[in-house]
Amino acid sequence: MYVLLDQFLDHLSAERGLSPHTRRAYGTDLRLFLDRLSRDGVVSVNDIRRKHIVDFLLDERQGGKRPTTVGRRLAAIKTFLRYLRREGLLASNPAEAMDSPRWGRRLPDALTVREVERLLAQPDLRRRHGLRDRALLETMYAAGLRVSEAAGLTVDDVRLDDGWLRCMGKGRKERLVPLGESARAYLRRYIEEQRPRQAAGGDTRALFLSDRRRALDRRSIWRLVRMYARRAGIEKRVHPHTLRHTFATHLLANDAPLRVIQEMLGHADIGTTQLYTHVDASRLRAVHQRYHPRA
Repeated sequence: MYVLLDQFLDHLSAERGLSPHTRRAYGTDLRLFLDRLSRDGVVSVNDIRRKHIVDFLLDERQGGKRPTTVGRRLAAIKTFLRYLRREGLLASNPAEAMDSPRWGRRLPDALTVREVERLLAQPDLRRRHGLRDRALLETMYAAGLRVSEAAGLTVDDVRLDDGWLRCMGKGRKERLVPLGESARAYLRRYIEEQRPRQAAGGDTRALFLSDRRRALDRRSIWRLVRMYARRAGIEKRVHPHTLRHTFATHLLANDAPLRVIQEMLGHADIGTTQLYTHVDASRLRAVHQRYHPRA
């Protein structure tokens, strides 16, 4: 890969007429990236995936590099890969749809897959609200829901046989999100086994119910998520939006297309999706099943 880098740098000087300073800057940025790929065991440019680029950029940022430096390195990677693609040396460009991240806002820490497993395993299914809480956590992670969206769900919003969940996002914008097998299984058990007892005597259609036979509110969901995170021994600061961010992070890490993540999160602007247009419903579900760890 370093031979291809030398060819690219020669191209910058000979054909594009860039200054020696610019050539050195490209060389520095790209050698750092190639060194990281080498440590990750990537030996061919055709083995580069979006995950490798994202991991490199995140490590650079977390290592204290300024946003402008990280943005410049992404620009160098994109220019290098475009050159390789144009020369017929790269089958597909994994950086083609990547936008420069907005580093100004601090994103919440994403949980690892193992931490998610520990969190989801905390509710005791033998206790009064065990099934409800497990179904709630599974659904929020499986669908990347905002806390307000989870609180606003009704039993009519869930299509377990079809594997879909309907939620109302910001601006009263409705969207459909696929549900994986694990979330569907716990939702089915909760709806069939536990919810009827909790709803007895009430007339609410809310999906997740409190002891007062009303919809579980946002504050209660916050408390539940934080409580189970503490019980799971997770040292990161965990709140409902952490599950939404983790949902997107895990999809992205497994090379899910940015536009699909945008659609699932219900973002009107892909800039809001950050590192993470429109696709039809069948493709959304297929991508979710392919990329989500618990689909």
